[in-house]
Amino acid sequence: MHPEILRLAAFPLENAGGNPAGVVLDATNLSDSQMQALAKEVGFSETAFITTALAERMRVRYFSPEMEVDFCGHATIATGVALGEINGPGEYIFETNTGDVGVEVTKSDIGYIAELSSTTAMVSQIETTLLDELLEILHYNPSNLDPSHPVLIANAGNAHPIMILENPDTLQNLDYNFDALKALCRSHNWPTVQLLATESPGVWQSRNPFAFGGVYEDPATGSAAAAFGVYLRDLGFAKPGDTVIIKQGFTMSQPSLLKVTIEATAIKVAGGAIHL
Repeated sequence: MHPEILRLAAFPLENAGGNPAGVVLDATNLSDSQMQALAKEVGFSETAFITTALAERMRVRYFSPEMEVDFCGHATIATGVALGEINGPGEYIFETNTGDVGVEVTKSDIGYIAELSSTTAMVSQIETTLLDELLEILHYNPSNLDPSHPVLIANAGNAHPIMILENPDTLQNLDYNFDALKALCRSHNWPTVQLLATESPGVWQSRNPFAFGGVYEDPATGSAAAAFGVYLRDLGFAKPGDTVIIKQGFTMSQPSLLKVTIEATAIKVAGGAIHL
């Protein structure tokens, strides 16, 4: 029996844009191969599957069209909104491959809002040779980088290289070696590379190559947004209580807004979702 597959776009700008995700609220009887086949059939960057549920605690798995992904932020938001539409506001624990992720669902004037909370927080150095390889693949050079913001690996559930560009115009033309970045990201388990530039204080433009999952670019990346929150907090660019807005997907005609809240012990990423 074919399960019901919901299709939602998470982090939309009002009622347009966002990042599409498949959501299967009851995947209890699906095998790994069946979930993979369904994710390929849906064709979005990720599809979330709730494989077991006990009250508010749920086992959630994520599949791209090509492989299982340990955690996916935008599919988590889409799943939270779908649960809110059925159950109303509430709090959930998603058991993911990277650990437990808290999800709070609230009702707003524009619909349900889901906020994921990641307590995983780690920032680490990137080797010089690895950074040189990454820059070459992305067709960047060191002069494109913001010298006040070092390139580091940040992890708030998934590991993402955080690369901040000095000029926002550099973000407009994303042209990289897809196969080379796919191989590099898979060898280091980086779902995306988070490319950013400042638009105004507290507002950032972002693009995320997703060669890891077989997709050229992601229009909204919740796990990368959370990783960026860790980066800002741990390097002293933001303090607990601060909120950051990330604008992503605009160059893809899929405008997305991600709200990142910095806390001392957690990074929270919030957004809505619309049905497709």
